[in-house]
Amino acid sequence: MGYAINKVVVIGAGTMGAAIAAHLANAGIQSTLLDIVPWELTPKEEAQGLTLAHPEVKNRIVREGWERCVKARPNNLFAPDVAERVTLGNLVDDFDAVGEADWIVEAIVERLDIKQPLMARIEAVRKPGSIVSTNTSGIPIAAIAEGRSDDFKAHFLGTHFFNPPRYLKLLELIPHPQTDPAVLDFMAEFSTRTLGKGVVMCKDTPNFIANRFISIVGAYTLNYALDHGYTVEEVDALTGPVIGHPKTATFRLYDLVGMDVMAHVNANLYPAIPDDPHREVLKHAQAGALTETMLASGWLGNKTGQGFYKQVKTEEGRQFWTLDPATLEYQAPAKPRFDSVGKHKDVAHPGERIKRICAEDDRAAQFIWATTAFGINYAASVVPEVSDDILSIDNANKWGFNHELGPFEIWDALGVAESVMRMEAEGMAVTPWVKEMLDAGHTHFYRRANGTLEMYDPASKEYVAVEKDPREIVLKDVKADGNRVIARNPSASLVDIGHGVLCLEVHTKMNALDGDVFQMGQRALEELEKDWVGLVVGNQGEHFGAGANLFMVAMAAQQGEWAQLEGIVKLMQDTLMAFHYSPKPVVSAPFGMVLGGAGEVMMGSSAICAAAESYIGQVEAGVGLVPSGGGCKELLRRIVSPVAKSTPNADTLPFLQRVFEIIAMAKVSASAEEARQWGFLTPCDRIVMNPDHLLHEAKRMVLEMVAAGYRPPVRGKEIWAMGVSGLAALEIMAWSLKEAGYVSEHDVLIANKTAHILCGGRLSQPQWVDPQVILELEREAFMSLLGEQKTIDRIWHMLNTGKPLRN
Repeated sequence: MGYAINKVVVIGAGTMGAAIAAHLANAGIQSTLLDIVPWELTPKEEAQGLTLAHPEVKNRIVREGWERCVKARPNNLFAPDVAERVTLGNLVDDFDAVGEADWIVEAIVERLDIKQPLMARIEAVRKPGSIVSTNTSGIPIAAIAEGRSDDFKAHFLGTHFFNPPRYLKLLELIPHPQTDPAVLDFMAEFSTRTLGKGVVMCKDTPNFIANRFISIVGAYTLNYALDHGYTVEEVDALTGPVIGHPKTATFRLYDLVGMDVMAHVNANLYPAIPDDPHREVLKHAQAGALTETMLASGWLGNKTGQGFYKQVKTEEGRQFWTLDPATLEYQAPAKPRFDSVGKHKDVAHPGERIKRICAEDDRAAQFIWATTAFGINYAASVVPEVSDDILSIDNANKWGFNHELGPFEIWDALGVAESVMRMEAEGMAVTPWVKEMLDAGHTHFYRRANGTLEMYDPASKEYVAVEKDPREIVLKDVKADGNRVIARNPSASLVDIGHGVLCLEVHTKMNALDGDVFQMGQRALEELEKDWVGLVVGNQGEHFGAGANLFMVAMAAQQGEWAQLEGIVKLMQDTLMAFHYSPKPVVSAPFGMVLGGAGEVMMGSSAICAAAESYIGQVEAGVGLVPSGGGCKELLRRIVSPVAKSTPNADTLPFLQRVFEIIAMAKVSASAEEARQWGFLTPCDRIVMNPDHLLHEAKRMVLEMVAAGYRPPVRGKEIWAMGVSGLAALEIMAWSLKEAGYVSEHDVLIANKTAHILCGGRLSQPQWVDPQVILELEREAFMSLLGEQKTIDRIWHMLNTGKPLRN
């Protein structure tokens, strides 16, 4: 049968359940969030004369769970009004919602004796064909379904989200022996496309893949640190970004998760894996004693205000002190430094960085080698128990914990043969199938053969092709065919991505914009005059773009190269105007940070296909500047002009003020959806949940526009400018903020120049103006502000610290 998910019920409004409901809402799916009814009144409820039967009391637990979710930071919701897609209820009055749901997600307490009776209740009311899943992180899926009907079991599986579901890509799907393969296939496709997840198929084994790995390897890391006298601060310095892991590293992650949770997970895991010889790391005497002491003292981590870290107020300000496991006293930060890390920290590729550090012999190198060697060998040891393929283990670690590389990718980077020799020389028992692989002459876990990525399969003892999602365009792979690179310079490339569509890829540091980028943009326009059908502006760096190359701008300004600077700004304006009015569609594909000039590139396109996780803003004020590539013009065109056009004599001042606030306050959206609500995106622009599909969807958008007979907008006087009446109002806003002490004199100067642009200058009355009028005002203001020393100071401060200076 065919499946569709339009209504979902999530049972359990704890941290995970509420966040799952929030992410469903982000994806546009209506859900009902249910939880138990309270068994006693709070003092406040008693004082109000309420009873346990009162609806407000009955929904207190679900309401409080949802409110915590909505208030959490980072935001679980794309935008505040997305919360309207979630209905709250309780398991007494609202259980009939389960009977209307297409998918029922259980996310209650991790106890089998509670989950099984709930499944019986669900089975009694669920409609035929509805899918039921559990978010358990370790209880066997088959055990939860025990005693249920064959139909229930066929539609039952594990859906293990990682917290927070909005931001962590991994979704582990865990079938049990009676799960219908069609249900599993549907959930994989739905989760990938609609929820934007990276799906990994897991076997129904204890803690599945990601948590099994991190529990054992995390325990080993803690044990090694305690055995060899590494401090908390040293360990986190060595297990964070330097090895391609997040800044939470090891001990900050323990504090984030909670020591009580970690202790509970480890205690349950040990008896569940009797055949895993590595489980003994969970019974380390010193680590166990430390954990017991921290639990008894209430040092659970962030939730109790102290764990391995504790926030301390000092004369220097707020500091995070670290726990000394030997004395159980907190120590001031020491900012550890290691020669090997300092020597190799700037190596771009994390695998090569790890390899070079491991080749050194200081304490940092010894720690990273020991923990890495244990981790990669453990990953191999659980094949095929937890998964038949190495790719699933790599993806589970990358997507579940935001690691840049998985364990087998790291092993390849280290050199499999060389590292195995070192491991054995140090007495480590290397997983047998890895040695068999080497003995057969296979030297890598992954290889590329005839342009196809292959992975080693321990079962067949051969390489097999890695299945490729047809909705993924990987520019690195496309460019491997030199014939598909149409043009290239140091800052950008023009790439043939198939079906007559070009891609303009920026590849500078942080994808910063410079003259070469727009020269390539001009080349793209020349190519569009040939047989190409359209253009995608996109890349696959960490972010779409952080704006202009500020170093170049500051240096040119200090050297008085005004003509060169203005020429680059004019080139940017001309290129983006040509994109906007191109007879062939130009679709931008923003994602991640889309700041300053990158936002102007996005808005200068014919249409936008944005990743859901796009953080968009005109932030030039933070470095003492104003948008100069059409940002002011585009926000006026998108927010103010439609009001003036649709309603005669409309009051456009509130909409002008909205644009002014967005630019002058350097506001950045929390998502593409919020950016749409602000006006950066139009209702016709597309938002894509899965970033891996972004370029494919942008390309598809180009082709759809071509098939629909795309015609560019007609250029004319299309910008509504309020002139002096609007200018006075905006200048009063800036003055009021200055008087209240919120902004500096330089902020007011920038704000007034922004206001001058947005109002079309000192026009005597509101009127329609050509976009070029606004562009010339942008360019004039931008150049004048570069002549201000305080602007130059802001730019250098941003370059040196990564933070804005309010001077």
